[in-house]
Amino acid sequence: MSDLAVRVQGIGKRYAIGRRRQSSQPMLRDVLADALHRPVRLLGDLARRWQPAGTQAPAAREAPPDHVWALRGASFDVERGEVVGIIGPNGAGKSTLLKILSRITEPTEGRAEISGRIASLLEVGTGFHPELTGRENIYLSGALLGMRKSDIDRNLDEIIDFSGIDKFVDTPVKHYSSGMYVRLAFAVAAHLESDVLIVDEVLAVGDVAFQRKCMAKMEDVHQHGRTILFVSHSMPAVTRLCQRAILISEGTVQKDGPAPEIANAYLMSSLRATAERTWPDPASAPGDQVARLRSVRVKTKDGDTAPSIDIRQAVGLEMTYDVLVPGLVLSSYYDVFNESGICVFVAHDLDPTWRRRPRPCGTYCSTAWVPGNLLANGTMLVGAALLSDNPFVVHFHHHDSVAFQVQDSFEGDAARGDWSRPLAGVIRPLLSWTTEARDGIRPQSAT
Repeated sequence: MSDLAVRVQGIGKRYAIGRRRQSSQPMLRDVLADALHRPVRLLGDLARRWQPAGTQAPAAREAPPDHVWALRGASFDVERGEVVGIIGPNGAGKSTLLKILSRITEPTEGRAEISGRIASLLEVGTGFHPELTGRENIYLSGALLGMRKSDIDRNLDEIIDFSGIDKFVDTPVKHYSSGMYVRLAFAVAAHLESDVLIVDEVLAVGDVAFQRKCMAKMEDVHQHGRTILFVSHSMPAVTRLCQRAILISEGTVQKDGPAPEIANAYLMSSLRATAERTWPDPASAPGDQVARLRSVRVKTKDGDTAPSIDIRQAVGLEMTYDVLVPGLVLSSYYDVFNESGICVFVAHDLDPTWRRRPRPCGTYCSTAWVPGNLLANGTMLVGAALLSDNPFVVHFHHHDSVAFQVQDSFEGDAARGDWSRPLAGVIRPLLSWTTEARDGIRPQSAT
């Protein structure tokens, strides 16, 4: 494991469900519960005994299974200094995996090897003693990580300043709000000298300013060569921080690869999104007595349906609809959102052929072309709508009708140019640049 920080080999965790653990001596609550239920069971036995012939007793409720696998057969390696996102739906097994890696729980099968000290931030309440003050918990957490008091002393002021709770640092943490608790817990985990930092979704508890502060700190931690395992439902956060992501679903590792690719695959599968959607039955199609939506799709310049598109290429948004009432001035439009739920743009139909002109009944196909080198990479969700004015009426507006992935390019002719690191922003336009050299300075040959 000289070059590995984490090695996971066939990890599985099984939990018993549906039954209470049996003990040799019954507890008082069990004795009282049995006494209360005994008359009910006696009446049930008498009712079944005197049941008329030819009738059937109600079917017994099927007993729940004795065990459930929260995680099964998980295997992967993480190199030193790597930042890996762990993503997946609720109940997929992500938190179970992190608890095993943090030595909070033991696996049922398999093994995990971790090189170096671990700092974990898994959930509000983990790792702090509620009766101790914030300052005392900083020293307690550091001691549990194997830090010397002198090491903690050196980082103490920075931890307190980062957490923003300096006024309350000598107050027992049981009086903290969840946000204060998380701020202090993250500050401790990020500033003490651990080799592996494990962070669960707890950052969602903090406010927006603190979340940005945490992301910046984790990027700084990464720059210092520490390994980070990061669980989040925020795909922009995962793609910004992580080079690699692991998708876990139903307790197993489904995909492992570059963070943007895995994040987009997860979003598309979780949204059950597709690049083309049709409504063959007009009665069930979105719309009203004026117009009905028939289909929406994403296409290339060649007319092919496009679930993914190169960031440099134009993409067409096409909707087909039936106009059922003549004489109305209609306008179609699209709204496009990214995976964070941010509206990237809204586009209205400005084709002069039908703009401000009444339409006869019939089938129409409206296409809007989005130029290449405009959208940022990621998943785009497209809503299709049709409205009329005077009076204003929306005849249909089908949200998230279709979706497509914008695939980034690193060939140097896209808007990112020679920049290889993650780029923020909901759009990424290729702008025209000029740089004037003053004082007779001339460029040297390209390297």
